[in-house]
Amino acid sequence: MKIVYHENSKVFHLWNECISYVMMVLKNGQLGHLYYGKRIHDRENLSDLLELAARPMSSCSFPEDKIFSLEHIKQELPGFGTGDYRSPAVEICQQNGSRISDFQYQSHRIDGGKPELAGLPATYVENQQEASTLVINLQDSVTGIRAELFYTIFAEGGILAKSICYHNEGLQTVQLERAMSLCLDLPDCDYEWVQLSGAWSRERHVRTRKLTMGIQSIGSLRGHSSHQHNPFVVLKRPCATEQQGEAIGVSFIYSGNFLMQAEVDAHDNTRVLVGIHPDAFSWRLEAGESFQTPEAVMVYTDQGLNHMSQTFHRLYQKRLARGKWRDQARPILINNWEATYFDFTEDKLIQIARKAKECGVELFVLDDGWFGARSSDHAGLGDWVANSDRLPQGIAGIAQRVEDLGMKFGLWFEPEMVNEDSDLYRMHPDWILSAPERVKSHGRYQYVLDFSRKEVVDVIYEMMAKILSEAKVSYIKWDMNRSITECFSFGLPPERQGEVYHRYILGVYDLYERLTREFPEILFESCASGGGRFDPGMLYYAPQGWTSDDTDAAERMKIQYGTSMCYPVSSMGSHVSMIPNHQVNRQTPLHTRANVAYFGTFGYELDLNRLTEEEIQEVKQQIVFMKEYRTLLQFGTFYRLKSPFEGNEMAWMVVSQDKRTAVVGWYRIMNVVNGCFTRLRLQGLEADLCYRNSQSGSLCYGDELMNLGLSTTDATAGEVAAGGESCTDYESRIYLLEAQFEFSHF
Repeated sequence: MKIVYHENSKVFHLWNECISYVMMVLKNGQLGHLYYGKRIHDRENLSDLLELAARPMSSCSFPEDKIFSLEHIKQELPGFGTGDYRSPAVEICQQNGSRISDFQYQSHRIDGGKPELAGLPATYVENQQEASTLVINLQDSVTGIRAELFYTIFAEGGILAKSICYHNEGLQTVQLERAMSLCLDLPDCDYEWVQLSGAWSRERHVRTRKLTMGIQSIGSLRGHSSHQHNPFVVLKRPCATEQQGEAIGVSFIYSGNFLMQAEVDAHDNTRVLVGIHPDAFSWRLEAGESFQTPEAVMVYTDQGLNHMSQTFHRLYQKRLARGKWRDQARPILINNWEATYFDFTEDKLIQIARKAKECGVELFVLDDGWFGARSSDHAGLGDWVANSDRLPQGIAGIAQRVEDLGMKFGLWFEPEMVNEDSDLYRMHPDWILSAPERVKSHGRYQYVLDFSRKEVVDVIYEMMAKILSEAKVSYIKWDMNRSITECFSFGLPPERQGEVYHRYILGVYDLYERLTREFPEILFESCASGGGRFDPGMLYYAPQGWTSDDTDAAERMKIQYGTSMCYPVSSMGSHVSMIPNHQVNRQTPLHTRANVAYFGTFGYELDLNRLTEEEIQEVKQQIVFMKEYRTLLQFGTFYRLKSPFEGNEMAWMVVSQDKRTAVVGWYRIMNVVNGCFTRLRLQGLEADLCYRNSQSGSLCYGDELMNLGLSTTDATAGEVAAGGESCTDYESRIYLLEAQFEFSHF
């Protein structure tokens, strides 16, 4: 890992064993981009990578110079209105109405390690040897605005993190109208754009399309990262697969409105922009004030999508997630929501918890309905005081009863929301986001509290902290069940209304930061109607998220497969639920529901008292298996083997660090008859180790399992005889492979 600056050629080169990132100070003082990709040798005159040519109808920067045109130069911080007609990374409205900027090089420094971003989630290091950071200062001489560009290269993996801080060192107030975190100009457009998109209960499906001339983008204007689009994209070469080929993954560590955009110009150059969505954003920057953009992370690989994902997994698992639970296997939990909804008493909850304890469950989670006048979704949000009719001894009382059973206790909150039918709303009706003289849109009969106001966040913090201080709470499920509408704050003046969306997210981060610091033993799980805010910003505060409200095993195959493109298995909340499934009314076998949920944090979302004795015995076996292998499942190296978006079968696997143990999940959606013999090529094993297959008892070397494959043939390869091997729709199997001995070379 190294960062060098060649004084004579004014070239910056950042590199490690995997990647190089090269840029230079251009003749106009701006910062130009030269190369990003597989590591190349350093040399003094890398500036010759800059390609210039006279092109017709171009606007040029210098008199008598028909070559130097910003329209065709790859740049690090492209502005607006000086010859570059592509989308800019920064746009500043000055008091005279001009939006022209010209950020020129002033200075730079190279620091060991990585700085924190005040008030924002970001990747981090634990010692200075893990990363180096280049900080480049550019300044616009007319406004006095200084742009401080941060480039962090990590010692291991093809990882580069970028962000920008704008400092108003001038005399006038300006409006920052666009402040993207990342601009990456690429020299061609021979890429496929991969995004994770969907909707509630079908989040993060993998969508792929070819880049073409023009703009294609994903984003959110909902006030949160959204079920519709995840703040993550991949640009991959058309020939790239899971196992080979070039790909660039880009992830945005932010939980609010965002934009990720690829623009292909008339000469097949591609500009990638990532940052806060510029629509509905305007930040008033007074003299002496600063604005920090969120962090964007890029990962380059030439070894396929699995390798890219594994790089993100390691980084986000160990250097984004924080705290006690970052490295710990997660407790097996049971959540009462789908078992009871709002219809419960304390004794009924204890009855569910007692049966769960008998089965080996470690954590009981009380979901919605425990507070205020909450007997439906029409009332109670905002009144974070236990309902004494349902919980006579409050949260402390039921928590102690659960603890006395030998289990831990968890609790659901939705701290960002309020119902009109609540004491909090009656006291402070102006504390919601709503526009004067406009209709207030509700979602689930609730409204969004104005977390851009510190006094609102303070009150919610005090209510939550009181409960957590008085009761034995080991886990918090933090929910958020609607998008923002009528985004107006009664706490800000007219000229600052464009700041509300971002200030709201900063308020959410502030509340998370205060609670996680004061209660470091608590495991936090983020949730937003399931997967509506499953993003890296949340992972910084809560090491796991509720992946989707859809708990159906067949649907979860797609959701968790897509999620794994960026996020580690340890971050995915995944439960076994009742059938018929409450989202799709589908019936899937109990073993398949568990076989999908194993590849996540694992738990149950049902009343175990309603299962048959045979099913209870199966649940007990599931829990024994998960307890033995959860560290491997949640923290091992994860491989996608077969995509549920491409056929009737899906498969994935995890491998231990020493490659001596692997767990393979194999799934078939619809049953077949007189089918083919089938094999599944595995990944990540040690070629010379001989593995025992728990399903068949057979012994196979790693090279056989990876090159010939693991046999998945069953009774469907022929005629399924009555009374023979059971084969059904939504079939699945778990293969446990454990090394027995190593091949001896003679």
